[in-house]
Amino acid sequence: MPTPPASISEAESHVMEVLWRQSPLSSEQIVAAVQKHSDWHEKTIRTLLNRLLSKQAVEASRDGRRYLYSPLLSRAQWQSQESRSLLDRVFGGRVAPLLAHFSQHEKLSAKDVAELRKLIDSIERKER
Repeated sequence: MPTPPASISEAESHVMEVLWRQSPLSSEQIVAAVQKHSDWHEKTIRTLLNRLLSKQAVEASRDGRRYLYSPLLSRAQWQSQESRSLLDRVFGGRVAPLLAHFSQHEKLSAKDVAELRKLIDSIERKER
């Protein structure tokens, strides 16, 4: 049975975002891309990259004198893991209370409501 992907921190997700957009990349390219949107030091970004390596969320392949990094954890896997974690921790594993919370405390646009209706209709059709 395969082991589930390791949980990645919010800071590590910034490095992953860079790799999900484009890979493989060298550590220098990753540092430059992350620094475009943050004031993090190079050492911090390299530490995050090494953590992701040890968690097996990314892999490194040798390219001459440098390494190129690619994601092993897909964006879809991460989204599934994070959404499940949120549902379990905050809403007892149930989607309905999450939607109730957003409908009461956040603005749902008419477009959001229409998309939710379509999704519910689609789920109901599959269950028949």
